[in-house]
Amino acid sequence: MATVTQPLRDEHRQLLPHIERLHAAADAVGDASPGALRSAVDGTCAFLTEHLIPHAQAEERALYPVVGRLLGAPEATNTMSRDHVEVGRLTDELSDLRDAIGSGTPSAAQAKDLRRVLYGLYALVKVHFAKEEEVYLPILDQRLAADEARAMFRAMEKAAAEAKAHTRRH
Repeated sequence: MATVTQPLRDEHRQLLPHIERLHAAADAVGDASPGALRSAVDGTCAFLTEHLIPHAQAEERALYPVVGRLLGAPEATNTMSRDHVEVGRLTDELSDLRDAIGSGTPSAAQAKDLRRVLYGLYALVKVHFAKEEEVYLPILDQRLAADEARAMFRAMEKAAAEAKAHTRRH
């Protein structure tokens, strides 16, 4: 039987292979050719800025207010919002590292930083998704009416589209 949160569960399932690539990119640092590493980091940056961050922004605007309302505590999602801030910060750091390395071989310090940022993003996002799946989505499944869920997902889609459009302009 499908739950009211099935669309979000499906979206998470679609994002997970990309999240696993964060780990693979971190593993490749020091082993992959400069070109292969650059390609992996470019793909990771594109995924983060074009998909994951817009997804997070949609959660901020449409999902978390509903969770806060259902829990009777708007601040209940503050720790999850903090995860989003850190994903953005680490994404910026990754982009800066990519630009500093260019198409060359990373120095030992740059390689260490790349690994730290990529593994950090991987762990942060995996745990963040687990918290949503194990804590928030069951609450929504129990307390959210189907029509409220549809409205929430429409709002999330709109917010994600606006975030993606904003990313493309910058």
